Amino acid sequence: MVFWLSVAVVLFLDRWTKYLVVENISLGQTLPLIKDFLHLTYIQNPGAAFGLLANKTWLFILITIIILGVIMYLQYTIGKNNLWLSLAFSFITGGAIGNFIDRLQTGLVVDFIDFRGIWSYIFNVADAAIVIGMIILTWQILSYDLK
Repeated sequence: MVFWLSVAVVLFLDRWTKYLVVENISLGQTLPLIKDFLHLTYIQNPGAAFGLLANKTWLFILITIIILGVIMYLQYTIGKNNLWLSLAFSFITGGAIGNFIDRLQTGLVVDFIDFRGIWSYIFNVADAAIVIGMIILTWQILSYDLK
């Protein structure tokens, strides 16, 4: 239950924030929320993280389908009895589906979170969820007791 609820929350937040950005900000426009620190900057990313492999939409779609299949398998084998693994898998799943929808609709991913002076890349809620999920997953792997 935690898995699907978390997937739904991540997916809702991602789709809702992207909708608000697309409807209210012009492409390329920047709105400072905290001057010189946090801006909303609407861009469309044709690639993966950091714009890598631009315009390889079908490759990303295929990879996303494979990753989602692996995560579903892991969730229903090892994640169902571990809250932290379930949260990690759900964050990754929700984020992957959010960006997957963008790629299916336009071939581009809507990015808008812009931490100026700290991080030179613009990202979105789905990207943040994937990173948080990977951090939790890494922590779980590193803290696994082999005894």
